[in-house]
Amino acid sequence: MDSVKKLLLGNKAWAQSKTSLNANYFKDMARDQKPDHLWISCSDSRVPSNEVTSSDPGEMFVHRNIANLVVHTDLNILGVVQYAVEVLKVKHIIVCGHYNCGGIRAAMSPANLGVLNAWIRNIKDTFHKNTFEFEKITNETDRVNKLVELNVVQQVKNLSYMALVQKEWKTRGAPAIHGWVYDINTGIIKELMTIMPNDKIDAQYKYDL
Repeated sequence: MDSVKKLLLGNKAWAQSKTSLNANYFKDMARDQKPDHLWISCSDSRVPSNEVTSSDPGEMFVHRNIANLVVHTDLNILGVVQYAVEVLKVKHIIVCGHYNCGGIRAAMSPANLGVLNAWIRNIKDTFHKNTFEFEKITNETDRVNKLVELNVVQQVKNLSYMALVQKEWKTRGAPAIHGWVYDINTGIIKELMTIMPNDKIDAQYKYDL
């Protein structure tokens, strides 16, 4: 069977399974979205946000890119975050990386990857800033997974450095920002950190709002 046709048949089967349980499932879904969570994760096909969290459509606003980066010059992620916090009024932002990430592995390599060089440069900067963390780690997989975790921590911090996030903290006391890592080998998510609206952040990134 053609792989694209398989996807379309799968869609029909899924839609029928939903309406068989609730005839108004899609009518209710079409009215509006009121998710509590913004989910930022890697584009890796093995990390489907709804499945790994056992959540339904409508529960999470989702943004995915290579290595789950939050880059202050990327208009795509900036627009997603702004819509999520100012319009949807999400209560939580989750940055979820995953172990054995190809983007992380690429950033630790000297390979010239063309246009991707500019994107993974952000990961290289995180690696450079934390070189002391890798002095006693000799196993390559462990080194990659350590950078996966450090990368998630940096992206959580990057979110806290956004003026639009800090404005929401001041006006409504949300969202909380969470850093997670998904273990592809076990299917389990590891919690790394959380920044709450009343937590202190680095002074040079704090805005006078």
